[in-house]
Amino acid sequence: MELDKIIAISGRPGLYEVQVQTRSGFIAHSLIDGKRITASIRDQVSLLSEINIYGLQTEVPLAEVFQKMLALENGAKCTVKPKAPASNLEAYFFEVFQDYDEDRVYPSDIKKIIQWYNILIDKGLLTAEASEVQEEENSTTKEQ
Repeated sequence: MELDKIIAISGRPGLYEVQVQTRSGFIAHSLIDGKRITASIRDQVSLLSEINIYGLQTEVPLAEVFQKMLALENGAKCTVKPKAPASNLEAYFFEVFQDYDEDRVYPSDIKKIIQWYNILIDKGLLTAEASEVQEEENSTTKEQ
């Protein structure tokens, strides 16, 4: 999964793929509608590869959370809608990541993670990690 070029821009909906980095910011295109935008250095930009989710023990990279969601959903879009009630969002996220810190991960964060996951699934940017596939193959051959 390549999250190194996928960004979220504060105040703008959706995710963007960085095309070119300029002296004054980025040129990116939206993963939702494909429009090209420019983001300046003043915009608050977050690379998805650098986002971590608070856990009770340690912080977990967003990519790991996406992999857990991918495994739970069998590669399909999320079964819980982002506009679901907060209790449903928290219950779903607890299924995905039992060790998340409920005091620091808000329902709005979970909503955003589910929206991002669905966008990445639609664009085919989320795939099972090769190491996880390898481990599953090894475990099935050991059982036989």
